[in-house]
Amino acid sequence: MRAGGKHNDLEDVGYDTYHHTLFEMLGNWSFGDYFKTEAINWAWELLVDRWGFPPKRLYATVYSPSEGDPSHFDQEAYDLWKAKFESVGLDPAIHIVNGNVKDNFWMMGDTGPCGPCSELHVDMTPEGDTEGKLVNADSDLCIEIWNLVFIQYNARVSKWAKVPCEDGSSIEVPCEYAYDPLPAKHVDTGMGFERVVSIIQNTKGFTDFSQKPTNYNADTFQPLFRKLEELSGKKYVDIYPNDEGVDKGLLEDAIAFRVIADHIRTLSLSIADGILPGSNGRNYVLRRILRRAVKYGRNLGFSGENTFLADLVDTLVDQLGSIFPELKAKSDSVKTTLQREEDSFNQTLDRGMEKFTIEASKELAQKINFNRKKRKQSGENVLEISFSSLDSPFSYYAEEREVGLGEVEFPPSEAFKLYDTFGFPLDLTALLCRERGLTLNKDAVEAHMEEQRDRARAAQKSETVAALDIKSDAVTNFVGFDSDECEATILELHPTEDKLLVITDQTPFFAEMGGQQGDEGEMLHEGSDAEYLVSGTQQIGSARGHLVPPQAQLEVGDKVTLHVFAERRRPIEAHHTATHLLHWALHEVVSPDATQQGSLVTPDRLRFDFTSAALSPDQLTAIEEKVNAAIAEAQPVSWKEVPHADIKGREDIMQFFGDKYGELVRVVQIGGEPQALNGYSMELCGGTHSRNTSELGQFIIKKEEAIASGVRRIEAAVGKAAEAYLDEQVEELKKEITQAQEKLNTANEALKNLDQAPIAEVKAPAEESLSSLRDTLAATKAAAVDAEKSLKKAQTANAAREADAFLAGLAENGQLSGNIVHAVEGPANLLQELMNGLKKLHFTHAAFLIVDDGDKLYLGSLCGKDGHDAGFGAGNLIKDLAPLVGGKGGGKPDMARGAAPQRDKKEELVQAAKEKLA
Repeated sequence: MRAGGKHNDLEDVGYDTYHHTLFEMLGNWSFGDYFKTEAINWAWELLVDRWGFPPKRLYATVYSPSEGDPSHFDQEAYDLWKAKFESVGLDPAIHIVNGNVKDNFWMMGDTGPCGPCSELHVDMTPEGDTEGKLVNADSDLCIEIWNLVFIQYNARVSKWAKVPCEDGSSIEVPCEYAYDPLPAKHVDTGMGFERVVSIIQNTKGFTDFSQKPTNYNADTFQPLFRKLEELSGKKYVDIYPNDEGVDKGLLEDAIAFRVIADHIRTLSLSIADGILPGSNGRNYVLRRILRRAVKYGRNLGFSGENTFLADLVDTLVDQLGSIFPELKAKSDSVKTTLQREEDSFNQTLDRGMEKFTIEASKELAQKINFNRKKRKQSGENVLEISFSSLDSPFSYYAEEREVGLGEVEFPPSEAFKLYDTFGFPLDLTALLCRERGLTLNKDAVEAHMEEQRDRARAAQKSETVAALDIKSDAVTNFVGFDSDECEATILELHPTEDKLLVITDQTPFFAEMGGQQGDEGEMLHEGSDAEYLVSGTQQIGSARGHLVPPQAQLEVGDKVTLHVFAERRRPIEAHHTATHLLHWALHEVVSPDATQQGSLVTPDRLRFDFTSAALSPDQLTAIEEKVNAAIAEAQPVSWKEVPHADIKGREDIMQFFGDKYGELVRVVQIGGEPQALNGYSMELCGGTHSRNTSELGQFIIKKEEAIASGVRRIEAAVGKAAEAYLDEQVEELKKEITQAQEKLNTANEALKNLDQAPIAEVKAPAEESLSSLRDTLAATKAAAVDAEKSLKKAQTANAAREADAFLAGLAENGQLSGNIVHAVEGPANLLQELMNGLKKLHFTHAAFLIVDDGDKLYLGSLCGKDGHDAGFGAGNLIKDLAPLVGGKGGGKPDMARGAAPQRDKKEELVQAAKEKLA
């Protein structure tokens, strides 16, 4: 896969004939068994003798260093190729091309194994007579088909130089390298399967080079194109950016076809191989590829409502399933992952593209008007334009560039905001800029990102940071599993910025770890009876420190009594035990593959992150019911320390942290016989818990949401926290019911004023339970929607009557025999009825209509045959007149519409329209 790191072809994919993010590699390796003679002989044998490549179209490159480059001219490879070309009567001076260090010397780093390369290129021109001039010239008429890498040196630093630093010190950096021969020499050759197929198939077995061969015109990609054609309703045409006279729209479609066909191969095979789209490393590379495919899918008409990636998988399985059986076996999982990622990114893409268009339009409008001001000062008769339409600046952009407008840069600050606030990838912002002829300063965007990283690092400072700098060899015995209080001896004292850290020999205080919040409580000094608030705890190696006020009068060796606030600890324990029950219920209801990704346990809630698709309402209900049933059964909660080796292989005991265990581990068990390790829920856990599920109280899921692709989060509560949440929900539902009722009443009142029957109101529920209130809210909202639909229908009918009466008056007065401009007051839908009425009357001239509904102006323009003959167009009328009142709009030459907020300028608009249609 080539889409990141040293070899990155991502931005080229779709724009030329041969770059891909994934290709099937052909070739051979040798670890000291053979070297250049065999590799070159076998390459020639396969290409020329077996497959039939015409030798006169082949060109070999050999390494020829410039001064200061590594190693020396690869005479051995030259001599071997020379013999091959001479054997078929070809001139080596033409068919062997010297290559530079960039193209013909392989290194993975500044030091380590390296060596010269020898490439084979194929002349794809119709006559095949370029004599090597196109080799390594980035031409798709001469492409590299095979690269033979000869790993024969070990690069090492041979000389160091001292470089001064700003603080006066110096550092040593490499300044010279030596290239020592390796004791065993190796070969690594690589040939692209897609290129081989393309050349053989598109030249009809090397008999016809009249058409430029492309990888995409071969069987490798054609099945995917046929499926894309079926899904999109568009036709693939094999055209490229450098082709002359191509239609821009067809070219954009062709690029989209190629991008998607290439990317679906990479995505599907990677996911089947266990690499999922994610936020880091190779997972993020895969997510970038997927997002790029989704973006180009928009060119073919796909959207959030019309997705496509998962629909291509079966076609790929038919192609590759026999040679890559994992793809066939995991096709359902591949489809689910693609669908989930595409759905998620479509939302980001919609928001990001809307924001991009707004900001790009603002920037364009400003620059275009600035350019027009300069033209006006030079004596040209041009007008400044109020760009309220998002697309209008782009329609003027090409024209303005021809008359002095330079390149327009998309603001780097807005590109950063798109990324930081809306999650819109920078590479897609760059793509949008490129498509629209804008520039983007990526270095400036990166500077904004670095500033944000600095702010984030600064924001992470807290009292915890100070404790992390403290070292201690002390050991604190934790007794908090069984007690909230104990006597202790102070072992160490460590002042921090605003606290005193007290390390004792034992403690009932739990330090925050494993997602469970730490305890708070009191420290009683036995010598003075002074009491100090313990606001938190810190684990420092095997020691546990207690944070008390800095003025506390304490000495090493003093005796203290440590007391945990039980009223805070008990809810934490209850939420921790509920977390275990939730994890168990998820496995029972959703899948055993719902793997924990993180958790948080506090006095008032629990938060649990896990891998899964979105949960359905039925699944959430089933989980709630299972957990509440376990609570009602009053099952014992117990724990037991056992040797890790004894339970390491037990699948019924959940273990999450790989091999990072001590010899003894603690198993928390719910149900079964206490400490018998036969419960229905068993996990390795170091936290504190309730003693019985009956102590938890009611369990309520507050929300379930996505926090990353493929990762969900459930937030829930038990006990008093759940009761408080229920009370809040009841009040919120009652408030929403009142709001929905008000909407219903307003619509019903308007219906009565139009002599229409109102919609029946919804009765209040007999009890104020969540389910009954939710049902009442849904019914009230539905009734309000029905009432608003009835009102809209009645208003439309009323508007039609008003329009007919108004137009009848104009006809009686003979005002429809020419162009008309009129402004009337009424509802927004009156405008459409007026325009419909004019069409019914076969109005042939030009009309500009304004409807003022008391909030904004609704603008309509209509042009018949006589209006067109007079040079008027409905769309142009709206485009020219709407900005006068801060409006926007558009449409076709015969009918167009718009809207504007500046009602106070209505008369000015009427006068301007009359002058235009005079």
